[in-house]
Amino acid sequence: MLIVLSPAKTLDFGIDAKSNHTAPQFLSQSSNLIKNLKQKEPKDIASLMGLSDKLAALNFDRYQSWKASKIVSADTKPSVMVFKGDVYQGLDAETLNNKQIKFAQKHLRILSGLYGILRPMDVIKPYRLEMGTKLETSKGKNLYDFWGNSIQKNVLQDLQSQKSDLLINLASKEYFTVLGKLPEHINVVSPVFKDYKNGKHKIISFYAKKARGLMARWIIENNIKDFEKLSKFNIDGYYFSKSESTVTEPVFLRD
Repeated sequence: MLIVLSPAKTLDFGIDAKSNHTAPQFLSQSSNLIKNLKQKEPKDIASLMGLSDKLAALNFDRYQSWKASKIVSADTKPSVMVFKGDVYQGLDAETLNNKQIKFAQKHLRILSGLYGILRPMDVIKPYRLEMGTKLETSKGKNLYDFWGNSIQKNVLQDLQSQKSDLLINLASKEYFTVLGKLPEHINVVSPVFKDYKNGKHKIISFYAKKARGLMARWIIENNIKDFEKLSKFNIDGYYFSKSESTVTEPVFLRD
């Protein structure tokens, strides 16, 4: 079984890096993207990504100084520790123990515009490049064209090595789209989280994102590998709604 998450815009490199870090699997492709980005001025970056002048200047500097790295340093840390934001509040990776980190390394993947796909302990440098960015490269007009089917192949290889066909989609549509059309035998499960507001249950972005992280952590803590056990998720007041759920979209409500 694999879980896929989106990354976060907010990064924190002040964390203490844990041991047993690994190198991203698509560093050469990342380097090619950086070569492209290094040619852009701050104003181009601002326009391309919809950033303020200040953020554009920050990322311009990041691109200019970026070098592929496979080791931990002051500005190179394990991805799951670096990403912050709603999903990662729920995941709270810094408090996972070594056994749980080992499980996550095998079963959790983070999709990335720059790195393609990351294992939790793959080290990354500070960057900003969302998957939906319309960055033209020699491979096409956007990052979906750039990555092609390479990320899907990586996921399918990991599932095959685990002798599993279960993919838990806790990523956003923007990021999950990079996986393309998966083979029919792959069982894609996309949990839905709804909170009660104004007389009905609805998806509230902030809470839904945090719930994705909570479920990822719950799976890691409880060594969950089977679809049937997902319905037992009951963290932070959420409970399984059989009546609203389908085989591919289990629904969890919170009152």
